[in-house]
Amino acid sequence: MKLRWRSGACLLLCALLAWLLADAGEVRAAAAAGLALCGRTVIPALFPFMAASTMLVSLGFGEWASPRLAGLMNLYRLPGPAGSALLLGLAGGYPIGARTAAELYKKGLLTAGEAERLLGFCNNSNPVFLISVLGSGVFGSPRAGAYLWLIHVLSALLAGFFFRGSGKSLGRQKLPRFSPCQPPSFSAAFVEGIKSACGNLVSVCGFVIFFYVLASPLAKLGGPLGAGLVGFLELFSLTPLLAADRLGFVLASACAGWGGVSILCQTAAVLEDSGLRLRNCVLGKALQGLLSAGLAAAVSLSLF
Repeated sequence: MKLRWRSGACLLLCALLAWLLADAGEVRAAAAAGLALCGRTVIPALFPFMAASTMLVSLGFGEWASPRLAGLMNLYRLPGPAGSALLLGLAGGYPIGARTAAELYKKGLLTAGEAERLLGFCNNSNPVFLISVLGSGVFGSPRAGAYLWLIHVLSALLAGFFFRGSGKSLGRQKLPRFSPCQPPSFSAAFVEGIKSACGNLVSVCGFVIFFYVLASPLAKLGGPLGAGLVGFLELFSLTPLLAADRLGFVLASACAGWGGVSILCQTAAVLEDSGLRLRNCVLGKALQGLLSAGLAAAVSLSLF
């Protein structure tokens, strides 16, 4: 079975390479546009949050947030520190929530099972993207963007209930995985936060550019079909294809909830050295996309 899978993957990559060579001019233009998108939108939106979230976790934000968020996280049968990943994910955007969950697991504040359940709903879109880029830029209304963000938050919180009962067999007897230790100094946390954010952004931008190139032929289809297929692959490439109507609003909400294959690959990259599985993240984003579409369809009745 593994040999058959590898053969299929190799054939698919050979076909992709043939297309890249046959349409080299268009590929270069799409890659340049993807690189410009990273410099204009992705890096400014993510870098400060990535650096700050690493510093916060290193300095003990999870322990500080634990008693304050315990009530909320009890609803999901998770300990209080898990709330820091949820908050930072909602504030900072993809893939900061997943990255924070992995950091909490590495620090021993969560078991593997708890971290994987948390991955089902803590990895979310940046409010700046939803309110400013989609709301003001696409629909010409910050109010529409605010509704998109509220829908996104509510769908994430609702999706979290799906994972309440999963992963119980791992138990809490494995906590802590690492012995508690004295938090590092602020200067050490600052340096580590900047270095870690730079390394992770290289991976994130690489995925954005690659999927931007893959999505470029789909964008030429136009209409809701082209926008939906592009949004399924890569979220940032979706914005110029959306119509400022009810269908565009629902499609924007659904794709923001799903995040895109590119986001899942970025998430896999930040989880690579943690040992955590991506499965719950994929399931959670699919469920959140469906919930977001349903909520947006209801809200759009009063907006359009």
